[in-house]
Amino acid sequence: MIAPTARRGAGHASCHHGEILQGVFLDATGRRCAGLVTLPMTGMGSRAEFTRRPGTPPEQLTVLPGDRTKAARAAALTVEECAPLRREPPCGGELRITGDLPVGLGMGSSTSDVIAVVRAVADSYGVRLAPGTVARLAVRAELASDPLMLDARPVLFAQREGRVLEALGPCLPPLVVVGCALGGGAPVDTLALPVRTYDESDVRAFERLRTLLRRAVATGDAALLGQVASASARRGQQLLRHPEFDTLVGIGRRLGALGVQIAHSGAVAGLLLDPAAPGLRHRVRGCVRALESNGIAATRVFTTFPPVPAFPPAPTVQPVQPVPTTKEFPSGPAHRGGHRPARPDTPRRPARLPAL
Repeated sequence: MIAPTARRGAGHASCHHGEILQGVFLDATGRRCAGLVTLPMTGMGSRAEFTRRPGTPPEQLTVLPGDRTKAARAAALTVEECAPLRREPPCGGELRITGDLPVGLGMGSSTSDVIAVVRAVADSYGVRLAPGTVARLAVRAELASDPLMLDARPVLFAQREGRVLEALGPCLPPLVVVGCALGGGAPVDTLALPVRTYDESDVRAFERLRTLLRRAVATGDAALLGQVASASARRGQQLLRHPEFDTLVGIGRRLGALGVQIAHSGAVAGLLLDPAAPGLRHRVRGCVRALESNGIAATRVFTTFPPVPAFPPAPTVQPVQPVPTTKEFPSGPAHRGGHRPARPDTPRRPARLPAL
């Protein structure tokens, strides 16, 4: 009898740069639930390759690196999800995860791993999973999940339930973000933070911020989004208590930033700038210098919109195409083709983001 051949799949998932808004909100039935809106960031993320071995028991699953326990759970759960769709028994296999995401900064490193794994396993079965299914599997694997399976579309996401509370719009207003790492880039132990309880006044405050953010996205109002992010960041400091937070706010105010944003479960933060305001390059450099002179590590500058060429294209050149509407991309060749070319794999670093 000929043994079944191994079947390989691959997947990728990006990360985020902390949150724009996080708190407790009301769902469509009026029930309270935790929710967040993340600030997407492309260019960094996790990649996974899964080689399944038909005919082997499902518990025969090896994972590299061996400490990725959440990713291992995600692989097993996705095998259980996909095998019946192909009318095959669940099987084991080998899982390999690579990437360049620092851990502990609140950039969704574990969720990026998990979603890359889900996509890789699904790809090995030739299955295309809907975003809601990916979210459900991610929450089962790690108990709470960031909305990275929805790519860059701004949504209010119930991270512990894996569902969208509200789709805010097709894209965020244009922003330039000057990123930094508070606390010297040391990872934040979220399990050691005190548990925060919220009363009715807190929920009303979060709902007001939700309304303002909805308006900011609908109208492309970057200044209003900056106000929401700053208010949410200040509320987050009631638990995180970063000693540099007031300094960060002061730098932003002095250099004309629209606001600040932070990771509510980590140390990453950012100054939000209006790309349409005059003297952008000067203000970006000023922000970086001010951060460094105050002992805050500047990390990277990125935008919420596609990069544009340094010089306008000639009339005969096709214009830059807009970002497509968000959808759950399949794994495998078609999915991988939409991302930047692969480069040599690097081990995950403990905390630091790449320097500017």
